[in-house]
Amino acid sequence: MLRRATDQDFDPLEAMVSAQFGWDPDAESHEREQLRFEADRDYLILDRENTIVGNAGAYSAALTVPGAVLPAALVTGVAVEPAHRRQGLLRRLMAHQLTEIATAGQEPIAVLWASEGRIYQRFGYGLATRRAAMAIESREVVLQSPAVDEGRVRTCSPETVRAELEGLYARVLPDRPGWFTRSERWWTGRLMDPKSVREGASARRVIVYERAGDTGGTVVDGYAMWRMKPGHSQGGPNGEVRVIELVAATTQAYVALWRHLLTMDLTRKVFADFLAVDEPLVHLVDEPRRLRMTVADGLWLRVVDLPAALAGRWYAAPVDVVIEVSDAMLPQNAGRWRLRSDVDGVGTCEPAAGADPDLVCDIADLGAVYLGGTPLGRLADAGRVRELKPYAIRRIGAAFGWHRDPAGFEMF
Repeated sequence: MLRRATDQDFDPLEAMVSAQFGWDPDAESHEREQLRFEADRDYLILDRENTIVGNAGAYSAALTVPGAVLPAALVTGVAVEPAHRRQGLLRRLMAHQLTEIATAGQEPIAVLWASEGRIYQRFGYGLATRRAAMAIESREVVLQSPAVDEGRVRTCSPETVRAELEGLYARVLPDRPGWFTRSERWWTGRLMDPKSVREGASARRVIVYERAGDTGGTVVDGYAMWRMKPGHSQGGPNGEVRVIELVAATTQAYVALWRHLLTMDLTRKVFADFLAVDEPLVHLVDEPRRLRMTVADGLWLRVVDLPAALAGRWYAAPVDVVIEVSDAMLPQNAGRWRLRSDVDGVGTCEPAAGADPDLVCDIADLGAVYLGGTPLGRLADAGRVRELKPYAIRRIGAAFGWHRDPAGFEMF
């Protein structure tokens, strides 16, 4: 039986999902996850004994896309109990969830973190962002920045500067494709610090970068959350700094925060995950090889309402093309669509049933290019999209590009 969840389902649901992912939730992490739980957005499958054997949930938020911030479903908690796999339960859950999102008509896109990429491509999700990670040899790099530092870095308790963290995050978010809005409940959960997630490191610490305001007082232009894991060897201290998140509104703040993290006493490495591929730090250090940067897949995006999604973002170049799209799960997206954008980047998307297409692609390919992080030409080289008119790839690809790479900032 497939049904919508209730608040009373949370405990057995958490037990089923955490078992599939190998988690052992404790009281603190249980409280944090319950804060975020949206029962009316969660769909369960139960067996004959009324036991939960499958789940697909979502969080309500808005996602930054090129030039705009759009409502989006943050898909989460997708799992099927092992004894019930290979019975079509996952497809049933995903199809039901997508249909419900489309029918509600509020969210033109959905995004998720994939435990395995092969799972979600068959449901129309495309790889929209890549995630960079760094294992920095902090004593082997020196920051080289011409930025004039007019502020200071200060260590704070997360709770005492929560309002400043929330305000800065909201201020920076509109220019960072892939970031999503955080509700008050989400912030509460984000600042909780269960011991089970520390992996032997310290409690979470926060530093803020502040400067004098134009009309008095101080203005916070950046913050970083981090932990320290102490360590020693025969050669002396070799502790680690583990960066949780770093948000900066200015170059000065960005440089000052990284300088602080890279020069912590008793440490020799700085680990940072969930970074952008175009992270400015690569161009600020004297030896970028010592950043030990690696890249993996990030957010996967599904276009749910094609005309609303394409009209909802901005475009980097004017374009007037017809795209023929296939969509096996949401047939209302299939067909030919005319996409136009003006010199200001504002786009429109309308049905174009009788027009000759410039390009043919699947809905997953639109998801991949949607945030501007996957070049259309790369998909063409892989044989995923087909050009029907000369230079279509070049023209459409230029329009879908963006000046900043998208980045999935936080796993959900």
